[in-house]
Amino acid sequence: MNHCDSAPARVQASRRDVLRLGFGLAAAAGLPGAALAQGGAPWPSKPIRIICGQATGSSNDATARAVGEFITARLGAPVVIENKPGAVGTIAGDTVVRSAPDGYTLLCVLHSQLAQAPVLLSKVPFDPDNDLIPIGAFGTGSSPAVVRSGLPVNSMRELIEYAKKTPVSVGNYGIGSGWQIMVTQLVKDTGAQFNIVNYRGTGPMVLDLMAGNIDVGAGSLAGLAPGLQNGKFRAIHLISGSSRNPALPNLQTWEEAGFTGEAYTATQESNMFLAPKGTPHEVIERLAAVIDASYRESPRIKTLMEQLGQVRPPWTGEDLRQFVRTTWPAYRRLTKALNLQVG
Repeated sequence: MNHCDSAPARVQASRRDVLRLGFGLAAAAGLPGAALAQGGAPWPSKPIRIICGQATGSSNDATARAVGEFITARLGAPVVIENKPGAVGTIAGDTVVRSAPDGYTLLCVLHSQLAQAPVLLSKVPFDPDNDLIPIGAFGTGSSPAVVRSGLPVNSMRELIEYAKKTPVSVGNYGIGSGWQIMVTQLVKDTGAQFNIVNYRGTGPMVLDLMAGNIDVGAGSLAGLAPGLQNGKFRAIHLISGSSRNPALPNLQTWEEAGFTGEAYTATQESNMFLAPKGTPHEVIERLAAVIDASYRESPRIKTLMEQLGQVRPPWTGEDLRQFVRTTWPAYRRLTKALNLQVG
């Protein structure tokens, strides 16, 4: 994680993915009704930054880069991805909240982290409910739980029985994730000895799983692909989604495995794009339309969603607002009930 915003520009630039696909095109070329940013200049007329709340190698990072590429292709503006993981997504969130509300600095973060930050942290430098405007969100699909190759279990039930006798280390890709809620609830429901190890993104967790430093992990299919492909770990269960994933047809859902509580069914995850409060409505609407179109028109988004096992279009508009109104209170309620810890 990079805490130093004052690092030399040449160092910062090396950590960014600059998507330059023809900024020479006029920002509003071929697109009637171009939004106006503050000051009356057509939007976009300069590069757009997307601040990513997870590290490289995560579905959050992959989604930000894929959407950034489509924004460049559709609107003609370069998009710069900056990864600022840590502090339950609030490092990235605070960067965006403090930026000018002009449509040139956006946030891409796990929506569960914004939901839970006020509960998990003693102090949050901004109000997730009021200081940010949701634009669009992509579901993370039917994500699997995985175990290192040497662990003698092949299903969630087998893992639980094993963990009742032998302590098991469980990697968590992000503090405040739905997976953390599920594992904590499993300990309460079954007595399994699951010891959670927190990471700042799927990438670092995958490296430890492949090295055998932890026993269990979970995440998107895209993020887990390296270890699944080389056999360093294997999938045993679907932690999200109400139906089986065609890419992993033998894996059970929570309901099929006999778990139906709110912790397992009401913690749907997404990678959400947001803008700072005060961003012009026209800019929000235009970005939402681009995000919606990317699902249908972007080969990179299509491939990523297939890898994630995500079949529904992104949430935008009122559907997105309803999604937030439903899921954020559930996350916060469960976090308090389970006494989830940051450390």
